[in-house]
Amino acid sequence: MRAAEQVPELVAATTRHGLVAIGRNEGQRLLRCLASASLDRAPMVYVDSGSTDGSQEAARAAGAIVVELDPSVPFTAARARNAGWRELVRLHPGLEFVQFVDGDCELVAGWTRTAVQFLDASPSHAVVFGRRRERNRDASPYNRLCDMEWDIPPGRVSSCGGDAMMRLRALAEVGGYEDALIAGEEPDLCFRLRGRNWDIQCIAAEMTLHDADMQRFSQWWRRSVRWGHVLAEGVVRRGASYPSLRAALSAMTWACELPFLALLVGALVSPAAAVIVLVAWLLGLVAIGHRAYLHVRRRGAGARDARLFAVSCVLGKFAQFRGMVGYCLHRILRRQARLIEYKGPSAAAGGGVS
Repeated sequence: MRAAEQVPELVAATTRHGLVAIGRNEGQRLLRCLASASLDRAPMVYVDSGSTDGSQEAARAAGAIVVELDPSVPFTAARARNAGWRELVRLHPGLEFVQFVDGDCELVAGWTRTAVQFLDASPSHAVVFGRRRERNRDASPYNRLCDMEWDIPPGRVSSCGGDAMMRLRALAEVGGYEDALIAGEEPDLCFRLRGRNWDIQCIAAEMTLHDADMQRFSQWWRRSVRWGHVLAEGVVRRGASYPSLRAALSAMTWACELPFLALLVGALVSPAAAVIVLVAWLLGLVAIGHRAYLHVRRRGAGARDARLFAVSCVLGKFAQFRGMVGYCLHRILRRQARLIEYKGPSAAAGGGVS
């Protein structure tokens, strides 16, 4: 792991928070991220996971300390965030808070001030986050699904996403993120924080703009497969008390157990009995979609978005089950799981912001 020697001149002497951005070949997305973060005038560390698009040079030009991860160890977002906050603390040991931001996101002006004020007023809270929105929400149905996913009602929650302000004392208390997790490092971290009686809060404030850039069904599918991996690994690592257990069981039931039961009934009883089981299975999937539709409609979504969300909830169970199977196979075969990436690199970072 290599870090630059100099400390950027943009640091405000009285700041109590720093920023950590992470990325890999984010190109133009990273330029927008760094431009928004540099306006904060706080210490900034950018952690790069083997980019080949000039991201490292672009980050230095934006005033960030750059940490380049050793490529001989598998890249993960968890490992990158750990390297970032630890480098930040090494350079600025007096900091109290860290704002994490993914390299495909932009910070909204004023967010960090709001987040610090909340944590100051709420000493039992380790994490606070606000509304993440899709930068190009209407560019594709998959971007719209992401934007709906980010729309979390304000209040105390069980987990956060990649963008969040955290209390450094709490982060150090649980040892940071789990380096080896290829995804789902945030719910795992929050699970351990809550085990130490720390709270996580979503507040009604604009936080970041995210650029999912999903244009194809295959991208959405891979992203859903990755979530299935997260569900399975969470349960295996943390046991039956882990929040993902219910979702994992649901994906297994609807994507595997009921269709298999229909085949078994058809073989052992009769084709007619198998048809009854299959019809019950299909009606159950319709009921799942209907509940999802009503859920987002009650939260203010339009009918078009609600229908899209309902379909994604049903299809997502099959993708999640695929991810769960993949995780189990890697574990049985004792293979290192690889990152499940759903989008390619952006335009090179050296070309300026479009």
